[in-house]
Amino acid sequence: MKRVFSLLEKNWLGTPIQFAWQKTSGNYLAVTGADHIVKIFDRHGQKRSEINLSGNCVAMDWDKDGDILAVIAEKSSCIYLWDANTNKTSQLDSGLRDQLSFLLWSKFGSFLAVGTVKGNLLIYNRQTSRKIPVIGKHTKRITCGCWNAENMLALGGEDKMITVSNQEGDTLRQTPVRSEPSDMQFSMMRTDDRTSTAERTISVVVGKRILFLFNLNEPDNPIDLEFQQRYGNIVCYSWYGDGYIMIGFSRGTLVVISTHIREIGQEIFQTRNHKDSLTSIAVSQTLNKAATCGDNCIKIHDLAELKDMYAIINLDDEHKGLGTLSWTDDGQLLALSTQRGALHVFLTKLPILGDACSTRIAHLTSLLEVTVANPVEGELPITVSVDVEPNFVAVGLYHLAVGMNNRAWFYVLGENAVKKLKDVEYLGTVASVCLYSDYASALFEGKVQLHLIESEMLDAQEEREMRLFPAVDDKCRILCHALTGDFLIYGTDTGVIQYFYIEDWQFVNDYRHPVSVKKIFPDPNGTRLVFIDEKSDGYVYCPVNDATYEIPDFSPTIKGVLWENWPMDKGVFIAYDDDKVYTYVFHKDTIQGSKVILAGSTKVPFSHKPLLLYNGELTCQTQSGKINNIYLSTHCFLDNLKDEGPHKLWQVLAQTLMLKRFSDAWELCKILNDHAAWIELARACLHHMEVEFAIRVYRTIGNGGMVMSLEQIKGIEDYNLLAGHLAMFSKDFNLAQDLYLASSCPIAALEMRRDLQHWDSALQLAKRLAPDQIPFISKEYAIQLEFTGDYVNALTHYEKGITGDNKEHDEVCLAGVAQMSIRMGDIRRGVNQALKHPSRVLKRDCGAILENMKQFSEAAQLYEKGLYYDKAASVYIRCKNWAKVGELLPHVSSPKIHLQYAKAKEADGRYKEAVVAYENAKQWNSAIRIYLDHLNNPEKAVSIVRETQSLDGAKMVARFFLQLSDYGSAIQFLVMSKCNNEAFTLAQQHNKMEIYADIIGSEDTTNEDYQSIALYFEGEKRHFQAGKFFLLCGQYSRALKHFLKCPSSEDNAAIEMAIETVGQAKDELLTSQLIDYLMGESDGVPK
Repeated sequence: MKRVFSLLEKNWLGTPIQFAWQKTSGNYLAVTGADHIVKIFDRHGQKRSEINLSGNCVAMDWDKDGDILAVIAEKSSCIYLWDANTNKTSQLDSGLRDQLSFLLWSKFGSFLAVGTVKGNLLIYNRQTSRKIPVIGKHTKRITCGCWNAENMLALGGEDKMITVSNQEGDTLRQTPVRSEPSDMQFSMMRTDDRTSTAERTISVVVGKRILFLFNLNEPDNPIDLEFQQRYGNIVCYSWYGDGYIMIGFSRGTLVVISTHIREIGQEIFQTRNHKDSLTSIAVSQTLNKAATCGDNCIKIHDLAELKDMYAIINLDDEHKGLGTLSWTDDGQLLALSTQRGALHVFLTKLPILGDACSTRIAHLTSLLEVTVANPVEGELPITVSVDVEPNFVAVGLYHLAVGMNNRAWFYVLGENAVKKLKDVEYLGTVASVCLYSDYASALFEGKVQLHLIESEMLDAQEEREMRLFPAVDDKCRILCHALTGDFLIYGTDTGVIQYFYIEDWQFVNDYRHPVSVKKIFPDPNGTRLVFIDEKSDGYVYCPVNDATYEIPDFSPTIKGVLWENWPMDKGVFIAYDDDKVYTYVFHKDTIQGSKVILAGSTKVPFSHKPLLLYNGELTCQTQSGKINNIYLSTHCFLDNLKDEGPHKLWQVLAQTLMLKRFSDAWELCKILNDHAAWIELARACLHHMEVEFAIRVYRTIGNGGMVMSLEQIKGIEDYNLLAGHLAMFSKDFNLAQDLYLASSCPIAALEMRRDLQHWDSALQLAKRLAPDQIPFISKEYAIQLEFTGDYVNALTHYEKGITGDNKEHDEVCLAGVAQMSIRMGDIRRGVNQALKHPSRVLKRDCGAILENMKQFSEAAQLYEKGLYYDKAASVYIRCKNWAKVGELLPHVSSPKIHLQYAKAKEADGRYKEAVVAYENAKQWNSAIRIYLDHLNNPEKAVSIVRETQSLDGAKMVARFFLQLSDYGSAIQFLVMSKCNNEAFTLAQQHNKMEIYADIIGSEDTTNEDYQSIALYFEGEKRHFQAGKFFLLCGQYSRALKHFLKCPSSEDNAAIEMAIETVGQAKDELLTSQLIDYLMGESDGVPK
């Protein structure tokens, strides 16, 4: 809160002063003390006029529009009227013969009520100059009163009566009060019924202690509100908001009550605002603020949040105490009178006027002061005192312009001083001015004037000093303009955006939009521009390629746009309204083309106007004329993030990628140390076609394949081709195809679709790009369709695939045609095709299909032609075509087929063929069976048994020989079939033990078998054989006994066997026995 000026007149000193702000505009302040003069000052503290009175001023009041100031003075029955427009004073005779005591203008119309010390009233209508005197309205002095919106006049007097009259002076109501009334106001009590908006409640202070509420709709139920004694007297009060009353008490307390019938009598808010005393309160509805003064300070509260103190102003030089507070209607200025006779005026809210050029900003810091600063480059702020209260401010690289109506004052900004350069009058009221280095442009009444700021500076040709747009013949109105280093740019009501190139002094570009262009905001270079049209839609326009891009989620309440001034962030801009700032990014080079995205929004404190955006820091201007910096929520990554959790870091990473701040994202990925984060960064690099950076990221995460792929494409200059490759790497194949087709190498789209096996798309592309590839793609597509079971389309594509000159390829297609024909049921065609085809494998595959379809004869035919004899024979067998099977048998290797054939032939009684087949099938037992049972050929059977050592076969042969009573052979084959017990029994029965013994001796036989033979021979007294078998089963003593018992006819052989026995036994006892025998010790006969 800044003190604009203080008034301290000698004549006023020591006496309280009265003052009144001009209503509506607040341009004038009327002040009077004890010097019989009303002085009129403007809002900057300059005296404009004075009115000489006959005595001290009793009362003064401005009419509702602020045109006429009415004053009444002691010792005069005249009313003084000062006209603000003509600066003239006139006197009006009241016609009342007594002293005037009260004066008030109506809220509507131009009625002036004047009261006297004897209770008489005059109502003067200024429009008609009609005076209505009303004698005896009150019986004593009229002290207070108020008008309402319906022009009812309420008055209070020393006679303790309140009267309500109409504008004709007729009394409508009257009511007595307990004590003298003062400070009367009309207002509206808060009710549940919201329809009525009439001011029907009169509030008045009675006896300085009670607030009396008198509702005209309920005259019999007035309300008396009494307050605590400790508060002291009611100093003043003010209605505000929805039926609330703020009351100031003499001992410093501030109380708020509600007049809602349910809450009446309750204090909504209460605070001891001043320690010793409170002298005045004032409420500004436009600002939504309340001010109180007391002790020697002013305190300002926000009505929305009364607990919060908005500002405190200390007045240490006022020792006698303060007087009255009053705001201007617009809330811009607050005036305070003091007991010693001074008047102070404070600035509470400035018009928010400011401008920026590059990183330099200029803004209004007081009503007649502009401050120029460059916070980015750290230059000290320069304050410039200006002559008028400006309506517009503009700043360039070296100049400042301020102005109002049709005039602008230009200043040169030097190193440390500011020099006034000149003032320029334009041909109409200026809406706005733009400056850059040498030129200024001013917009007024649908035209733009471009002119040199310092005409002496350039030895300019005459025509380059000034130019007016649009040309005379151009029937359009210019609605907005902007100036950059090279261009004047303006937008018109016909939707045209024109670029005028200052260096060549000619138009270089125009863009036509369907509706009118309301506002334009070029970026620092002028190569991109945001414009807002009359539908409140926003677009980014690039004059280089004449393209516009709609801004998404663009709020219709947007007031303006600022481009990022940080040189590294080219595409970032913000759009702001009263509550929020929306951060947008224009992505020029992405694989999806150029587009604008919304990166996020940031809440802006109340009444902050953004002036400059630099690296995520928004410099805003406030109502108090100060500068405040806000950091955009979309730029959190600029803070220190070391201690943040992963969830927050991921959010910040998403922001950096959206804003293309890849080096910041790299640092974040390092902190996160998460593979997924690196992948996200790499993906974003591909999206934004930052190939080099993507290679860095993929190299960091060890994805060699991607690094090599990107290395191959990084030199490609064709934008679409490069974007196509990157879209393919990002797995956006449809986009990749569109980009490839738009590039200089459209065939890449076909290659991609073939690699992906998207045959359908590949065929469509081949028709356009490479018709000679259609057969090859058709073949691949057919193979895939066959695999998925779509045989109809597979057949079509195989047929399309036949070229006629590529033998190998055509064979595959013809093979496909054959198989598909068969699957589709066109068997004859398929079989013929397969028979004609050179491939054996095809014949096998077609045969298998036919076999599944139970088409056996065709299947077998194909198998046979393909030399798959086993399969052919097996199918012939299934269809009982034995003749064919017989023909194929010499070529068949599968025992299973031979066996099937053999069984079939055996069943038919054709044993010779059966036996051959059984032998081929290696079914020896069946062959032996047939040789023995049916062909009576034991020799063959015996030879097979000997060859194959078949146990079952040997049994069969043995059985056969038993039937023939050839026991020797039977025993031989029983032993061969390991049926030793049966052979032994048979040998015992038929006295063929020698044969059995011979056979057993040549076989691998167990000791038990040898023992049983030995015991048999022992029983038969055949000592040599018994000994031999005892020797074989290892019973050496018994074997020796039998050998020594042998008759002399077998002597030599027996003695040899005995010696062998002793040799094997290695038993001294047996050895001595044998020696005794040989020496003839036992029988006296030496051998």
